[in-house]
Formats: sequence, C-alpha cells, structure tokens
Amino acid sequence: MNKAAAWGLIGSAITLVLATPALAQDALGTAVATDYDAKLEALFLDFHANPELSYKETRTAAIIARELRDTGAIVTEGVGGTGVVAIMKNGRGPVVMVRADMDGLPLAEDSGLSYMSKVRQVDIDGIEKPVMHACGHDTHITSLIGTARRLAAMKDQWQGTVVLVAQPGEERIGGAPKMLADGLFTRFPKPDYALAFHVSSGTPVGKIEIQPGISASSSDSVDIIIHGIGTHGAYPHMGKDPIVMGAQIVMALQTLVSREISPLTPGVVTVGAFHAGFKHNIISDRAELQLTVRSNDNKVRDTLIAGIRRIAENVGRMNGMPDDKLPEVKVGFESTPVTINDAQLTNRITKTFAKRFGTEALLTNEPQTGMGAEDFAYFVAPNTDVPGLYFNVGGTPQADIDAEKAGGPPVPAHHSPFFKIAPRESITLATEAMVTAVIDLLGPGNGPTAN
Repeated sequence: MNKAAAWGLIGSAITLVLATPALAQDALGTAVATDYDAKLEALFLDFHANPELSYKETRTAAIIARELRDTGAIVTEGVGGTGVVAIMKNGRGPVVMVRADMDGLPLAEDSGLSYMSKVRQVDIDGIEKPVMHACGHDTHITSLIGTARRLAAMKDQWQGTVVLVAQPGEERIGGAPKMLADGLFTRFPKPDYALAFHVSSGTPVGKIEIQPGISASSSDSVDIIIHGIGTHGAYPHMGKDPIVMGAQIVMALQTLVSREISPLTPGVVTVGAFHAGFKHNIISDRAELQLTVRSNDNKVRDTLIAGIRRIAENVGRMNGMPDDKLPEVKVGFESTPVTINDAQLTNRITKTFAKRFGTEALLTNEPQTGMGAEDFAYFVAPNTDVPGLYFNVGGTPQADIDAEKAGGPPVPAHHSPFFKIAPRESITLATEAMVTAVIDLLGPGNGPTAN
C-alpha cells in the first residue's frame, strides 16, 4: 500500500470516529424510528387533529392510559383532574419521573396541514372555543408513549422505577400543583430525578438545547378590581371614575421594571386587558385590569407582586377612596415560579447526550429569547427536594430557519395559529434523548443500546 493510500485510510478512520456519536444509527435509534413508523406517527396525527383544552383532556388521557398499560406499567387515571400516572418498576433502584403536558390552546388552527385541527370544545369558563395544539404538547405525549415502549423493551439495561406522568392544564400553568395536591409525590413513588422536554419551533431539528440554571421564567396572572362611584358622564364631580384610576395604575406600573429592579435583571409587567363601562355618558362604578407578570428570580417576582399591590391601593387612596373600596389585587391560580435546572443533574445528562449524539448536536449556551413560563417548576421547586432537568428539542428544519433569515416566510412561533413542527424528527430525537437520560440515571455504563 502506498503512503497516499495509507493516509487516506487513516483519514477516513478519523472522520468515522469523530462522526460516530452524532451520526451512527445504533440499535436504539433504529428501534425508535421503527416504533415511530409502526405506532407513534398514527398517535401523533390523532392527538394533533383532536386536541383538548386544559382540564378537559379526557379523550387524550384515555388514549395515553391505554398505551401505557400496554407497556405493562401500572396506570392510575384521574390524578389532579385528568392526569395520568404510570409506574414501571424494575427492581430496586432510584426513581425517575418523566413528565409530558397534554393540553391544547383555545385557538383556531390555520397551519394548512392535512391533519390540522377543526375541533371546538366548551372551555372551563363555559364558552365554546376552537382548539389547537399550538405549542407541541402532542409531540410531548407521543414521545412519552415512545419512551415508555422503549424502556419496557430494555429492562435488562436499567434498574429502579420510572414514573411516567401525563399532566393536564400546563397552558393554564396549574396542572402540576393540582397533581401534587392529589398526591403525586405521596401516593406514588417520589422521584429522585424529574425530567421533561419541550419541542422548540425556533430550534433546528436534530439539536438539543440543554443548560443548567433557568429554563423558564416565573409567571403570575394578576387581576386588579378597581372600585369607583358611578355617576352621569356630564357630572364627574359626583362620582369617582374607575377608568381614570385604572389609567393611572397602568402608567404607574411601568415604573416597576424600569425603576424598582436592577436593569440587569429581567422582568415583565404587561397589562393585557382593561375592561370598564358600558356607555358613552356613564361613569362606571367598576373597572378591571388583567396582568401577566414574569421574572427570572423568585425575589424579583415577590418585588413585582408587592409593587403592584402598593401602586393599586395607593392610587385608590390618592383618588379619595375609603379603605373598604380600595382596588383589589388578586394573584390568580395561573401562577408558577421560575423553573431552574439542577446543575449537577444537567451536567451529568449533558455529558451523556454529548457521548450519544455528539457535541455538535447540543446547544449549551443559548441566550434566553423570551420569558415563557412552565409549571414543571412545581415538581422541582426547592421545597420538593427533587432535582430536575427541562431541555428543548429542535422542531423546525434548518432550511426553514435559513429561509426566514434570508427574508422568506417566518417560522411560526408557539401559540400561533400557523404553528407546526417536523413531527418525525422531533419525536424520534426526543424519545431517544429521554430514554438515554433515564438509563443513564438508572443503569450502569455510558448509555443504552436497544433490544
């Protein structure tokens, strides 16, 4: 063999070794892909075409329960409303919880997909609304089933207990505390680790975003009820105008983020709705504001909520309202703290993912691009003593992202009527990643191979 040919073989071998972690289709990857074609794709299409609103996910929950029972897991339905909990035991060992959210959004789908939703459903407020999976929860629950199927087939590679959770009501950021209140960590094995993922329309397929620290902001829905004294619009001096007080509150709230928290610390106070009055010439006796409040620090969250109370009440005093008629500030049930990834757990799984998928598949230092919230935070809050990891899986083909950057059509955002992701790529990668993470936590060695 001549020297050039020898160097050629060496170069090819080096290239193969470097590419193997990211590109090799080993037994697990093949098994997940086969499962997608045989089972998971049909489930995804059904879930997408038949979404259900928060706390109304009865059909969805029944399908998930059926599929998880088929894996041999012990399944309990109706946890925290429509939640499903499946226990898969395989000897002594740690407990790992894998959670997926399953509710849709009150939105009319306009994605143009052949399987797009045309469903309408009566919401918990009694109003019929269109329903759409505009945030990828159909992807999450499909992957949950895929994860359960693979783990059931790979019991020779892990030992312990897996708790598979299909959670209701994430879009109202209330399903997690409802499940906890119904005994998720007391009636069932309490996890030593909790895992979850979200499909991301802004991240290319084939990529996993994982990093320690903040993975989702806090969110609080706040209602302010402003009491006034009604009168004729031509005689304003005879009453107290709640619309004027409301306007003063709205403007004063703008100083909370700009003047009461550090400019290096993110925070949001948005007034999303202002309702008052019924007629041109009547000063109402009531106005209502609806706010969303976001932060990346629970102390900042407390500062913002306290500031809203202080501003609202003192605007009432400034306008001469008695103490029993001051504006009322109500922090709603749609509230969640900051979601924080456990540093040790995140570092461990990051290394495991790097070995399996290659470092080029991982996004480990991505800047926060918004202040979305996630009630997974309740499962891994400091008072639970459960370390958690929440990662993102890419959902959009790189070509679509490149086209947008070149001036083409924008990639549809989450909660958009045009939202869509690449289901096969998203579900198979998410499932393979979740199985890999669970087996790393429950089994010896550097990662799984499938049966």
